[in-house]
Amino acid sequence: MSRAPIFTLFFAFVILPNNALAQDCLLYRYQAEITKVYDADTITADIDLGFHTWRKGEKLRLHGINAPEVRGQEKALGIIARDALRERILGKKVTICTIKANKKGRSDKRGKYGRYLAKIYLDGENINEWLVAQGFAIFKEY
Repeated sequence: MSRAPIFTLFFAFVILPNNALAQDCLLYRYQAEITKVYDADTITADIDLGFHTWRKGEKLRLHGINAPEVRGQEKALGIIARDALRERILGKKVTICTIKANKKGRSDKRGKYGRYLAKIYLDGENINEWLVAQGFAIFKEY
């Protein structure tokens, strides 16, 4: 029996569904556990850097989106969005893809408050995009 059909099935069912994740995370992909959800675009995670090395309590800003704040005029909507994100990812193991600062790839990019910018994936689904699709956030580039 030829191995080609087996490889074709593997490619179709394993590689293709994660294609978006693969494109977003060519070099800077980490496994992490979400430990806190402050609002729908700011989270805290314990990040597995590999070789039994962890970065605990790292604050991350979800890249490319903006969600209502949990204070001020947007408070009611902010709490709804935050709680939906908490329900979805708090305490779960996710994949984090950090955003590069420049085309030369010299460093990870941080937002204005010093948080790393990241895309979050749960079981291959882009959580940043999920928040927008559910109406909890809007796409926004900074």
